[in-house]
Amino acid sequence: MSAAASTLRGDLGVLLRLLRGMPRGATHAQSLDAFYAAQSSDYDRFRERLLRGRAELVAALPLPPRARIVELGGGTGRNVEFLGARLAEVASYTVVDLCEPLLARARERAKAIPQLRAVHGDATRWQPDAPVDAVILSYALTMIPDWRAALANACAMLKPGGVLGVVDFYVSPRRADAGMTQHGAFTRAFWPRWFAHDGVRPNADHLPALRALLPQNACVEARAPVPYLPLARVPYYRFLGRKA
Repeated sequence: MSAAASTLRGDLGVLLRLLRGMPRGATHAQSLDAFYAAQSSDYDRFRERLLRGRAELVAALPLPPRARIVELGGGTGRNVEFLGARLAEVASYTVVDLCEPLLARARERAKAIPQLRAVHGDATRWQPDAPVDAVILSYALTMIPDWRAALANACAMLKPGGVLGVVDFYVSPRRADAGMTQHGAFTRAFWPRWFAHDGVRPNADHLPALRALLPQNACVEARAPVPYLPLARVPYYRFLGRKA
């Protein structure tokens, strides 16, 4: 089978599972495992075209020498590779996730990246053994039911002066703050309904909550193409906030 045919076959498999939606499990972790188990081998390649802004977010992280980084809801650990040459100066990069099929991919990646560690844990409760320099939430906040608890937990594990980096889908509030993007009624209604089928919930409250939690911040709002939907552009943001 050619590489193009293999890619198309993998994409069709992922799309079929997206159309079926996230199954209901007794727990959130069981739903994630059931949803991603059959997608895990194609996860990174397919999401590379959908989950935009991750490389830019990681590149913008201000990191001290021997930085300790935690990624909550980090799945396969793909984002560690966006550090590039800076990875040599990183002491540890811990991926925390509830989904075992995705963590299995992270553990495979860790064989070539000694700083990478994959941990099965809840983003709302797991804590490192000591405060860290940076926490990342990359397309994870929209998939965490108690997202406010996840943000509080992320800030709690940061050192003073540490940074929280978030990139995710979103929609604006009905009345966006001054200087922020105002989405129309169609955008605000369509994308939450489109993604909810797969357990992803773009939320008008996420970005205002982040900006209130960490007032010292920088934020970029943009839109990204959606694979196989040539006219669609989904809103996403990149947020970088510093803990006082």
